Amino acid sequence: MIEIRELTTIDGTDVFEMVQEIGTEENGFVNSLYADSFPLFQEKLLRNYEISKGINLASQYVPQTIYWLYVDGKPVGYGKLRHYLNHSLLQHGGHIGYVISPIYREKGYAKMLLKELLQQSKEKGIEQVLLTCDDSNMASRRVIESNSGQLKKIENSSCFYWINTN
Repeated sequence: MIEIRELTTIDGTDVFEMVQEIGTEENGFVNSLYADSFPLFQEKLLRNYEISKGINLASQYVPQTIYWLYVDGKPVGYGKLRHYLNHSLLQHGGHIGYVISPIYREKGYAKMLLKELLQQSKEKGIEQVLLTCDDSNMASRRVIESNSGQLKKIENSSCFYWINTN
């Protein structure tokens, strides 16, 4: 069973352990929820909940909602959905970033997660979604292209894909 859940301030140790397995950064995805302890993770949950609501948001940031991907009751990855883009996100990052825990990769979960994030984008009224990835990250490129991603340019070793959510 596949399920997507929005981050809450009371998410538990199952999500914390999955976030730890992902590590701090890989292929351009910054795991901002990585924490040395569960109490610190809980603080990050609260801060990310506030970010999703635009609370205490610094001027260089945009609201962003985090979604967990659960498969058969276990968290296997997560995605970030930025509600709109600023200049910086147009250059790197785009609307969506996603990651799957290393132990669950190559099972099609990234494709499922991106599909769910695109549905959430549509529900938020985002008609065109930008995704960026390293041009050498063939796995992400395949995931994006399998979700109707149209490569518009490659610049500074980054691919820029657009997807219509209609």
